[in-house]
Amino acid sequence: MEILYKSTRGGGEPITASAAILKGLADDGGLFVPERIPALDKSLAELAQMEYAQVAYEVMKLYLTDFTEEELKNCIARAYDSKFDTQEIAPLAEADGAYYLELFHGATIAFKDMALSILPHLMTTAAKKNEIKNEIVILTATSGDTGKAALAGFADVEGTRIIVFYPKNGVSPIQEKQMVTQKGANTFVVGIHGNFDDAQSGVKKIFADGALKQKLDENGFQFSSANSINIGRLVPQIVYYVYAYAKLLAEGRISEGEQINVVVPTGNFGNILAAYYAKNMGLPIDKLICASNENKVLFDFFESGTYDRNREFVLTSSPSMDILISSNLERLIYRIAGEDAQKNASLMQELSNAGKYTITDAMKAELASFYGGYASEQETAQRIGELYEKTGYVIDTHTAVASVVYEKYKKETGDTKKTVIASTASPFKFTRSVMNAIDQKYDSMDDFALVDELSKIANAAVPRAIEEIRTAPVLHDHVCEKNEMADTVCGFLGIME
Repeated sequence: MEILYKSTRGGGEPITASAAILKGLADDGGLFVPERIPALDKSLAELAQMEYAQVAYEVMKLYLTDFTEEELKNCIARAYDSKFDTQEIAPLAEADGAYYLELFHGATIAFKDMALSILPHLMTTAAKKNEIKNEIVILTATSGDTGKAALAGFADVEGTRIIVFYPKNGVSPIQEKQMVTQKGANTFVVGIHGNFDDAQSGVKKIFADGALKQKLDENGFQFSSANSINIGRLVPQIVYYVYAYAKLLAEGRISEGEQINVVVPTGNFGNILAAYYAKNMGLPIDKLICASNENKVLFDFFESGTYDRNREFVLTSSPSMDILISSNLERLIYRIAGEDAQKNASLMQELSNAGKYTITDAMKAELASFYGGYASEQETAQRIGELYEKTGYVIDTHTAVASVVYEKYKKETGDTKKTVIASTASPFKFTRSVMNAIDQKYDSMDDFALVDELSKIANAAVPRAIEEIRTAPVLHDHVCEKNEMADTVCGFLGIME
């Protein structure tokens, strides 16, 4: 059964999966969603016998219906290979009564690798299928992890260029070093004076600029996105929740059909949305626990039904979640509005105009499977130290936010179901925050001395991604104001007037 994709705001005709991946964002500013969420067509027992790449195929074939079996399997094989430092791709680690789904074993040691290692292959395959002659310009805003993962994925991929904008003082030193040392003749990294929401809004504005789009076309270019708004990012993320369940089943930790809970540290909402899609495909997930840091716009939304970004932006030790505009939430809003594109569009207009909107009681009732919680900076640091003391297991700051919220959830509800916590980044990516949480004595060390110390105490090898940047030269030092982003893009592409 073919699945087509439509805009959450109702504009245009439904299009194929490959066309949606190429476009990234719908012409009316909406996000592409499948016309229906397909059901898993393999039993959980069958999935339990499969390796990661096989599960990936079984899930993705249901969504990307205009890709042939050969095309899809080829994309999967090229994505989930030796770039990952473990054969399992996404191993589960049991610690203190929860299962941590380690999504950070890829090239840039963060969960974004899970989708961004396959997106370039899906995109170049889609370009051939759709007979695209233009060079594809990937335009991305990052709060720290997407940028490097996208750069690594698209570096020197023929027929593409990639431009990444990040908040100049809003990412960790390791995250910044990973981006500014990126090789590849087709890569361009720009720091902006502003926060992640400014970068994301600037990218959306460029996408919506019809005159710029035409100018690009005249010069042989077209935009696409590697942000989580791209459906080609969301679909691969569904895979690892299915795989985690299958793995628990294969190891005899759960019985077939037994419900589990899933906890996800969330900023842009894409990662937990993927778990929601998995649940709607028939995966036995009970609660979707949405964990926020001190930028708790999502927690407040689940509590009150009002999404309000009019608040102070807080820089935290979990910078990939320092977000007040959760783009992917729009896909959930559209769904709980009964797929009423007009209703969704009017709420998004309210967000654009007033910075907030309130959903109806009927829509709020559709959120029963979600639980929102948040962790303060103090609680986050405390949890890292506590878990290490108790088990020897070291988690990063984002995973710690999820772990804190899970502990609060258990206390509040008494729910003892088996629980998977999405561990979204390696502790090596946020060494200073992690090591300070374990012991303040480490604060005097430089970043790379901390890396070696962390390796020692966690009894874990330093990831290749960190070793590579120790002595790597800075190749990107461009900085611009947030209102100069479009001009910066044109300059890089050599199409200044």
